[in-house]
Amino acid sequence: MKPTAFCIAAILFAGGCLLSGPACSRSEGNHDTRHGDHDDESGRQPDDHEDEQAGHTGPGEDAEVVQLRDHEIEEFGIEVAEAGPGTLLVELELQGEVQLDPDSLVHMTPRVPGIVREVHKRLGDVVEAGDLLAVLDSRELAEAKAAFLARGERLTLAASNLEREKYLYEREVSSEQDYLEARQAEAEARINLQSAEQRLHALGLSEDEITGLQNPHGRDLTRYEMRAPIAGTVVDKHITLGETLGNDSLAFVIADLSRVWVLLTVYQKDLMSVRPGQRVDIVASHDLAEAVGVIDFIHPILHEGTRTTTARIVLPNEEGRWRPGLFVTARVLVARVEAAVVVPRTAILTIEGQPVVFVLTDDGFVPRPVRPGRSDVQSVELLGGLRPGERYAAAGGFALKAELNKASFAGGGHAH
Repeated sequence: MKPTAFCIAAILFAGGCLLSGPACSRSEGNHDTRHGDHDDESGRQPDDHEDEQAGHTGPGEDAEVVQLRDHEIEEFGIEVAEAGPGTLLVELELQGEVQLDPDSLVHMTPRVPGIVREVHKRLGDVVEAGDLLAVLDSRELAEAKAAFLARGERLTLAASNLEREKYLYEREVSSEQDYLEARQAEAEARINLQSAEQRLHALGLSEDEITGLQNPHGRDLTRYEMRAPIAGTVVDKHITLGETLGNDSLAFVIADLSRVWVLLTVYQKDLMSVRPGQRVDIVASHDLAEAVGVIDFIHPILHEGTRTTTARIVLPNEEGRWRPGLFVTARVLVARVEAAVVVPRTAILTIEGQPVVFVLTDDGFVPRPVRPGRSDVQSVELLGGLRPGERYAAAGGFALKAELNKASFAGGGHAH
């Protein structure tokens, strides 16, 4: 009986050890793990803040923070702004060309044929209205001046004869018929003189020049003077000394360049978007000049071959920057669109192929991915990534990106 009881007790003891063995192992393992979590001998565990400092900063697991002092922010030219709504300018880009204003262009031709005696202006000279351009010797002008002088003498004679006949008629010495004939002769002579004077005006002589013909001293009947009718610049010249010019020969072209036209090509698909009164930002090629104008006229007829029309902008050009023939690019303001979050283009940078905005947090500047929407020349709408009221780097983001790259190369999680 005793051996049997001893065997049963041994079997029960072995089974209990088998059942309790794994539980004891887990307990010992857990005890060892907790002991391994202690950072130091005191047994204190790291809190969440220390875990962030150890390697995870910012809103995301892989986010980096650029920490700068106030004077560094100013030194790097970083401008902080608050995200909010804005207006986007919807613009249409058109191509065009600068041209002379036809109303400010003069083609100078002599009013009488003649031989060129003097040339006073050259190509590119700036002239004022009334400046002497050239002098011609003209036989036709000499004949017109001689006719004017002869008719003046006839009028003087007819006026003297009328005065004498009137005196005799009043004293009943001469007949009424003789007096009336003298009056008629004087009237015809006056009309003929006026006709000769108007012809000289038509040939370009001024009132002072015609009056000067009465002085026999220094009288030059063949001299014809070409004078500038407007102030401007000599942009073309076809006259040389000794050349014979007809009254249809082009001698000078004078242009007033203080005002020019910009003619924009408008395609058929854009006709509904372009209308008079719209603002236009104009830029010459190679950034030669920039200006803001207003469309004042759109040609009502489409060109048959290209199916385009022309929009005109009149630009002041006192400084002469807008040279006729320049090709320009114009941005026509078509509409204004309101958006919930609008940032300047300078705020958006690309990091690892993704657009980001540096958001200012309590820890520093954090690059946050954003989703751009519509845009204009200066601003971009953000459809996601930045909430209204958040502060961000509106300018100077390249300095922040450089600091971020510097920290990445150094292997750290912060940039100071």
